[in-house]
Amino acid sequence: MNDLELKYLKSIANLYPTIASASTEIINLQSILNLPKGTEHFLTDIHGADEQFLHVLKNGSGSVIRKINDAFGNTLSSRDKKMLATLIYYPEQKIEIVLKEEENIEDWYKITLHRLIQISKRVASKYTRSKVRKALPKDFAYIIEELITEKAEVLDKEAYYNEIINTIIRIGRAKEFIIALSKLIQRLVIDHLHIIGDIFDRGPGPHIIMDTLMEYHSVDIQWGNHDILWMGAASGHLACIANVVRISAKHGNLDMLEEGYGINLIPLATFALNTYNDDKCKCFHINNSSRDYDKDLDLDNKMHKAISIIQFKLEGQLIKRRPDFQMNHRLLLDKINFDTNRILIDGKEYELLDSNFPTIDRQDPYKLTVEEEQVMERLKSAFLKCEKLQKHVRFLFSKGSLYKVYNSNLLYHGCVPLNKDGSFKTITLFGKQYSGKAWYDFLENYARKAYYCEDDIEVRQKGQDIIWYIWSNENSPLFGKTKMATFERYFLSDKEMHKEQKNYYYSLLEEEDVVNRILEEFNVDSKTGHIINGHMPVELKKGENPIKCNGKLLIIDGGFSKAYQRKTGIAGYTLISNSVGLRLVSHEPFESAEDAIVNEKDIHSDTTIVESFSNRRCVGDTDIGKELKEKIKELEALLRAYRRGTLIEKEL
Repeated sequence: MNDLELKYLKSIANLYPTIASASTEIINLQSILNLPKGTEHFLTDIHGADEQFLHVLKNGSGSVIRKINDAFGNTLSSRDKKMLATLIYYPEQKIEIVLKEEENIEDWYKITLHRLIQISKRVASKYTRSKVRKALPKDFAYIIEELITEKAEVLDKEAYYNEIINTIIRIGRAKEFIIALSKLIQRLVIDHLHIIGDIFDRGPGPHIIMDTLMEYHSVDIQWGNHDILWMGAASGHLACIANVVRISAKHGNLDMLEEGYGINLIPLATFALNTYNDDKCKCFHINNSSRDYDKDLDLDNKMHKAISIIQFKLEGQLIKRRPDFQMNHRLLLDKINFDTNRILIDGKEYELLDSNFPTIDRQDPYKLTVEEEQVMERLKSAFLKCEKLQKHVRFLFSKGSLYKVYNSNLLYHGCVPLNKDGSFKTITLFGKQYSGKAWYDFLENYARKAYYCEDDIEVRQKGQDIIWYIWSNENSPLFGKTKMATFERYFLSDKEMHKEQKNYYYSLLEEEDVVNRILEEFNVDSKTGHIINGHMPVELKKGENPIKCNGKLLIIDGGFSKAYQRKTGIAGYTLISNSVGLRLVSHEPFESAEDAIVNEKDIHSDTTIVESFSNRRCVGDTDIGKELKEKIKELEALLRAYRRGTLIEKEL
């Protein structure tokens, strides 16, 4: 034993000062290794669809109803199972309905409590008693532990449990106890949650989703291109802020900015009215608008146009500032002939659908007017001072990354940039070359500097510009298209100009040698590992399949957001990984939480078995298991040191 090893053993001897304490911990850890692997839940491309997200989170993509079926089989009717499932998802709301409708509420309480206890026992069975204890609600921790733990010393178990339940009802705590049990079941049915990008944009509730994730017991996040955009905006980057506001305007979500995050949009609204007062802004109509009045919609259109023009100017300034980004082909404002209302792109002229550009200086088209600068300074101040947004973005940085390797699965949102032959594309930036995993690591490092670096303004600015690069550059693993055709979609009628050609990655997903090479690049065993991917909606109605390369790669973006559902034909994919295998779940559209509660309508979901494990996976087969095995080895070394006299036991 060298000095370093001895020093380390002395440090853990402070935690386990005797042979008995070290031995007990080894036995405890060994028992954990043999428990079934916890259930992992994978979601992606939520895009602000908070109601559907919350429902899928509550039902664990069908995991709760599966536990109900396992617990009761044919002993409960389909109607009773639906009612029980709805109660577990929405306990507070469902109990209020039951209290109004049920004639004998005491009997209902007794029956329901027995059923919930039975399910609680089942979902708790794969965890240690210590882990379950930590998950128990404080008010009822002792009672729940009594009810879900087998007590060999109690002879008449039924009478013992009945007496506890009767007491709960008699003292008027049944309602609160049912809520506690329901939330415990939700908590234990899923051990860990993976969000594979794009929490933000399109839908109305990203702030609600973020609040929920911050309270979730175990979660990691792989940043999507829309998430990274909001992270850049929160850092105060003007081009990112303009994009965030524009996308919110386009999808009728300006209310979310104002009410969800408290972003003051009055300066933008005032500027838009003054500048585009007589402009109908027909190219800037609002998608999925919930506005009730034409006047509100007209203002939104004007704000949409105003921020779009500002965005194109700011992006032009950035492209000129960063020649290393190699994006001069996206400088378009200086290609406009304002006399003929035409634009020259790649040697071909196109007529513009809009000819009113009162804020563009023909001699310097990328320069903001004084009024535009004032609008952006006010917006920047609002984003930087928004406590809620800053809290959410810090959470994204602390729990998130561009990719993650977890239990032999490689998780990322977009693509690994590839050449036509399937080799990793080499990208040169700031004088250095990167490819594969190193490219991801470089970009993530600069993204973190963009937000956290305060002592070097130049490094922070470079990081902020790289966040925008991650959002929109063809070499970005989160974007992976030849161009972001925002300008073309607004101003050109030619549909060919709207197309955004994807990276070769997307045409090579069935090539096993390519998929294996990606897995190995990220140190994942290509024989057992999987890639779990978001970003690109799988168009099921066109016959596309989310399962690629014989199950080695899974694209689980199926249109969670309503904006995509017409295109995909479904309302999202989710993935469940448990001790017995991998299940891909496809979801039908979700009506509303109210419909789910009142009519006991769950999301209709179809399940596809991606992989079944020949032997049930245990904690010992996971990443946590590897850590526990390492700790057992260290403790065994400590035991040897005690028994050989190298270290001396301490009196407790």
